[in-house]
Amino acid sequence: MNRLNKLFQVKQSGILSVYFSAGHPGLNDTATIIQTLDESGADVVEVGMPFSDPVADGPVIQQSSLKALKNGMSLRILFSQLSDIRSKTQIPIILMGYLNPVMQYGLENFCKECEKVGVDGLILPDLPPEIYNESYRELFEKHKLSNIFLVPPQTSNERIKQLDEWSTGFLYIVAASSTTGAKKGFQEYQIEYFNRLKKLELKNPTLIGFGISNHESYQEACNYANGVIIGSAFIHALNEEGELKEKINNFVKGIIK
Repeated sequence: MNRLNKLFQVKQSGILSVYFSAGHPGLNDTATIIQTLDESGADVVEVGMPFSDPVADGPVIQQSSLKALKNGMSLRILFSQLSDIRSKTQIPIILMGYLNPVMQYGLENFCKECEKVGVDGLILPDLPPEIYNESYRELFEKHKLSNIFLVPPQTSNERIKQLDEWSTGFLYIVAASSTTGAKKGFQEYQIEYFNRLKKLELKNPTLIGFGISNHESYQEACNYANGVIIGSAFIHALNEEGELKEKINNFVKGIIK
């Protein structure tokens, strides 16, 4: 059992997971951001692995990813930055990104490095669930890595139950069939989707992402799931003027109040 699973055992509601791109705004800010998010009250950190073609991401995350690459970020540098992270924080850490850089690194070597530095889970949106289950599940579990699937609104109940069966962390509930980015409020079809998920009585916790940007949307989403994932709004905050730790603390406090 990793830190992510332990978190869901002791906390079932109001969970805040925050996403940022490793190497943004500065190449060497990664560990500081993780540690400060923990100190500020976040529950989970999702560290984006920058990629040159982030097709599922909106413009804010795309720009942060491209800036990180220009800063020199790579998987090898990221693992180096995380090498001492567990002496500073025990917050669950998830790496999120695309399959191409992971396969170039070597999947088995990648999983070994994740376990070595203390990563708890992976979100790889372009890894087909069937391929994961047939070819990679044993490897992930060997290295104590939870695998998290994205569940968009058009997903059938049968498919959701299958993803729930294969997932070992939580289900990432995609609030809208679009790229990432802050939006205002939930529409009727989204509320219907969230209620449909609740009726399925899934075994895994659920976190809602895409469109959560403030205290109000955080509270509303928590009515339908165990918590939320915030990315674009946090990156917006990192892009503002001011001292890094203060910006992080003010953002998290503003969400959870």
